[in-house]
Amino acid sequence: MRSFRPLQLVLCLIVCAQATTALAQTPASYTSADLQQQFKKLNVLGSVLYVAAHPDDENTRLLAYLAKERQYRTGYLSLTRGDGGQNLIGDEQGIELGLIRTQELLAARRVDGAEQFFSRAYDFGFSKSTEEALSMWDREKVLADAVWVIRQFQPDVIITRFPPDSRAGHGHHSASAVIAAEAFVAAADPKRFPEQFAFGVKPWKAKRILWNTFNFGGNNTTSNDQLKVDVGGYNPALGKSYGEISAESRSQHKSQGFGVPAARGASTEFFSFTAGDPAKEDIMEGVNTGWSRLIENGTETDRAAVKANNEIFAQLLEMGWPTERPESMIRFLSALHINTSKMSDSYWKTQKLKEIRDLMARCAGLWLEATANTEFAVQGDSIRLSIVANNRQGADITLKSIKVDVLDSAVNQKLERNKNLIINRPLYVFANKPLSQPYWLEKKMTTGSFVVSDQNLIGRPESLPAYTVTFNVSIEGTDLTFTRPVQYKFTDPVKGELYRPLTIVPPATVTTGPDIIVFRQQQKQNAELSVRVTANKDFNGYKAGITNRVKNNSESKSDSAFNVLKGLSKNYSFTVSNAGMKDLVQDNAQVFVDLKNGKAEQPAWLHLVSISYDHIPPIHYFYQDNTKLLNLDLKTAGKKIGYIEGAGDKVAFALEQMGYEVTVLKEKDLFTANLTQFDAIITGIRAYNVHDYLKTKYDVLMEYVKNGGNLIVQYNTNNNLSTLKGGGISPYPFTISRNRVTDETAKVSFLLPSHPVLNFPNKITEKDFDGWIQERGIYFAEQPDAAFQSPISMADPNEQDQNGSLIIADYGKGKFVYTGLVFFRELPAGVPGAYRLMANIIALNKTNNKK
Repeated sequence: MRSFRPLQLVLCLIVCAQATTALAQTPASYTSADLQQQFKKLNVLGSVLYVAAHPDDENTRLLAYLAKERQYRTGYLSLTRGDGGQNLIGDEQGIELGLIRTQELLAARRVDGAEQFFSRAYDFGFSKSTEEALSMWDREKVLADAVWVIRQFQPDVIITRFPPDSRAGHGHHSASAVIAAEAFVAAADPKRFPEQFAFGVKPWKAKRILWNTFNFGGNNTTSNDQLKVDVGGYNPALGKSYGEISAESRSQHKSQGFGVPAARGASTEFFSFTAGDPAKEDIMEGVNTGWSRLIENGTETDRAAVKANNEIFAQLLEMGWPTERPESMIRFLSALHINTSKMSDSYWKTQKLKEIRDLMARCAGLWLEATANTEFAVQGDSIRLSIVANNRQGADITLKSIKVDVLDSAVNQKLERNKNLIINRPLYVFANKPLSQPYWLEKKMTTGSFVVSDQNLIGRPESLPAYTVTFNVSIEGTDLTFTRPVQYKFTDPVKGELYRPLTIVPPATVTTGPDIIVFRQQQKQNAELSVRVTANKDFNGYKAGITNRVKNNSESKSDSAFNVLKGLSKNYSFTVSNAGMKDLVQDNAQVFVDLKNGKAEQPAWLHLVSISYDHIPPIHYFYQDNTKLLNLDLKTAGKKIGYIEGAGDKVAFALEQMGYEVTVLKEKDLFTANLTQFDAIITGIRAYNVHDYLKTKYDVLMEYVKNGGNLIVQYNTNNNLSTLKGGGISPYPFTISRNRVTDETAKVSFLLPSHPVLNFPNKITEKDFDGWIQERGIYFAEQPDAAFQSPISMADPNEQDQNGSLIIADYGKGKFVYTGLVFFRELPAGVPGAYRLMANIIALNKTNNKK
């Protein structure tokens, strides 16, 4: 849920931006069984990269099996962040939905053990062709990203979720297979994207690329002659089967409503060969996944180190894992670290040294933590750090030094058993310290992809933390370096101890409202634009200059006494009008604030947004706020609207801006005597999918229509609806299909040009379908009863016309409407024609019922 809250109540809003990440999670704890699994992983040098298009496309059972059973380093490259989908849990769309789904993917990876990567591709919505997806994304750009991830991750095997053709069911899906296949070749070619080599990568040739075939959606692409692997096993160390782990992982995709039951028992995955070396028995066939792979082109020193490591593993295999005393493993791990450090530099040397280092700390029970006294660090202000080290198992550990930003302190103190060593330090946040912002949102994006200029950030799932503390430690005589992000730790009275990222914010922030103001061209109108300036530090003796900028007119105000304490706000307002808009249909009002005290000047213009759901960490980001001013040739008929909220949209707010009185209806409000007051009742998107009680309100709603009401149902999916009378929605039967028109510029034909919905109170023309965003409509009606009329039709290029985007029927004295037109996207985006058409749909029961 997206919220705007004052700092003194919930500080998490007063931020610029950082997509809160796994770094903001409570630090992981590990059982002895967990450590045993990690130790087994040390002896496996193999990696697999899974590639698809969106969050939720990944095969979580396979990922869990590869990461936790086979112990391979396993990654998932999702080309997009899922920005263009629908949101089942709130009203966030676009980049906000992408931020949510990024965190849901990271939550899933924490469950199944894989790592997460992204390209710069933007999910622009459903696509019906590979060519469209590749063109919108910029094929070469996204290919470069995939090559970069492959060269960094160095997978032995690449696996795609989808085929490169129409069987994939979505243009993004098939495009992800095309990109993966091309990247498989290009990553090994030193002539392709050579600019990447300056950043430490080199050409990498994976052994093979496979397609993980499937049997779902009525499409069975598996066959018995394909390579098969049973991934349904049970892991006694984890106490779960991979089907159970998979279900927990996939159920993190809550914004898509993808909760699934746990599965137990054998489960076969099928693989079709794409390119590289064929495999008959196993996906890693012919890949050396032991330490000996490091001596295939190695030196005598490499061979000696590998031999020594293999001897240690053999000795420990014979000894067995010391369940109750994992600290006894430190001396063996130290020897592994010393041996591995002597080897020639390589990908696996770096990876295994990191794994050994982390496992040494975990076996020792070493706790390292860095927290700040605030969640929000203000540019030009100071914070206090609390740095804690605890040697919980009593191993021989010395904290040599710590470093954070410009602070570098020698410590040289032996850590006593299970005693906290606490070091408190002030930290000045320089005025030029970059604000915390998701890295892919720092620059204005193109139509189909994000703009990221820092090569080292490409592929990363999230931004780097604002500050990290480096701990230089000696464990049993081995010098090791650990880093920890600086976080804010606090105690919630219900949820207990929580961690959040430290976020860099400006001294003041600016919020304007409302998001949209709708004027009518037929008359001169004024409206109030509200401005809230929030202090992120104390302002004493400041003056404020507040300027509202629009295209044809700007207005400034001054405040000689901007004395605002940290966390508090001061409100201002401007009167905006359509008088100066003349021929403009749309304008934007932007507010800039200049704060001065004679010595310093603090400009402010950034708007602050917080997104908070219990299943993911809080998300914060910022942008230049603005209010859309629409000057429309708009007429309305009817006044009172009842709105039944669905999965989440902003349609009700847009209706209020059109001049309607909108009442949000809950289950208790749906009774006949109450509904008669409304000129129309509108259900939000997927309302029938998310509210089971609507099935029991069918008779009440039909009675409302029969008595002269107008029931307008925005799109639903056919889940749980197809077996009910009339779909449980309508007085007459129709089915909800998956049909859609994804081209937002697709021609709209008027099948019934004299129908009231195209004429009253606004004359609808082709111009009203200009400027639509992302798509025309989704989940169209199909096979409608003869009682329905379809006034419009539309089609994607090279497809037959579809007439199920808007169907209308008389029932008794009233009207029933089902529409798949994406008003939930178009109205918040300020598309003029969407407002005019919605007004006509609402007015249907105000006509004389002539067709």
